[in-house]
Amino acid sequence: MQFLSFTIIFSLAPYFLSAIADQTTFHQPITDNNNMPSLADLLTIESSASIFYSYARELALSEFLSEPASFAETSGRARNGLSLLVPTNKAVMALARKPHQGPSPKDNDEDITISEEEFYKKSKDNVQRWVEAHIIPTSPLTYPAPTTTYDTLLHGKSVSLTSSSGDEQGNEDWQRVTIDDGIRILSMKQASNGVLYLIDGTISVDS
Repeated sequence: MQFLSFTIIFSLAPYFLSAIADQTTFHQPITDNNNMPSLADLLTIESSASIFYSYARELALSEFLSEPASFAETSGRARNGLSLLVPTNKAVMALARKPHQGPSPKDNDEDITISEEEFYKKSKDNVQRWVEAHIIPTSPLTYPAPTTTYDTLLHGKSVSLTSSSGDEQGNEDWQRVTIDDGIRILSMKQASNGVLYLIDGTISVDS
């Protein structure tokens, strides 16, 4: 019963954190000389993507979201900042298994009992992989037709951006781009340390 309670609490944690985020400042806003908001600033006010940020800010890599682009370049962790592929809350909620749950267990693993400590570590590892799969360590992205592939922060995971040659989807280049299996970019916002792309799907952690 204690293990079950822990599982339920952990599963609901992102939603509790999302609600708290509306009332609490989790970081010191950092802007560059042009007074542009950081990626962390943009995520804080993007209510439609609060679940993604609830997961991301629990990880050490969340520091990258507040760093000016120049610091990221100096540290060798990104070129000209980061590109975030941020799923909407609706896209995350539609997942059969949420990011902290990871892939479906194999048939012979279903009856295995693990400790709360092991469960917590495994859940955090799943979240780490999922968030990393949505971050591209270069910015801005370009979309030469027909397809461009970018590596993500998740080792061995890349995403493909396919650009349509027609203009029926919109006037901006990013409006004519689909990611992997038809994921569309809903909006693009420039930050002092990269670009936030709001997307209508989620990136699979599978290679």
